[in-house]
Amino acid sequence: MNDDQRKTILGLLATAYNAELETVCNYLSQSENLDGFRAKHIKDALAADITEELGHATLLAKRIKVLGGTVPGSQALKMTQDAMQPNGDPLDVVAVIRGVIAAEQSAIDHYQKVIDATGDVDPVTEDLAITIMGDEEEHRRLFQGFLAEIERDPR
Repeated sequence: MNDDQRKTILGLLATAYNAELETVCNYLSQSENLDGFRAKHIKDALAADITEELGHATLLAKRIKVLGGTVPGSQALKMTQDAMQPNGDPLDVVAVIRGVIAAEQSAIDHYQKVIDATGDVDPVTEDLAITIMGDEEEHRRLFQGFLAEIERDPR
């Protein structure tokens, strides 16, 4: 891998690391903010995903370091997950579910970029991105199921 490729890959990894940490923050806030009967399963799923998303961030940080980069600190992070922001209604489970689906889709799209950039030059990072993308696809599917159930029976 040449220096330009390494810099590109490090940038993609830093963006993914940032997104994973932002997801942890948002899943934590939403898992605590939601109330109501329908919220129980959503809160439980979010709480379980927090650990997995933090694990992804840890793996990304290790890979950044191995490739000779610097793991970003908090002041280098940029928060962009608008759909995951609390809206002040602790009963609005649908907004949270849609926010999770959007966040997971964004992660899947980004990991595809990592895979595309690393396939021929960095198989270790490619494998990491494939694995994490698979986890994100599972999270998305779970929340798509929650949304389908609520849309079928909105009461």
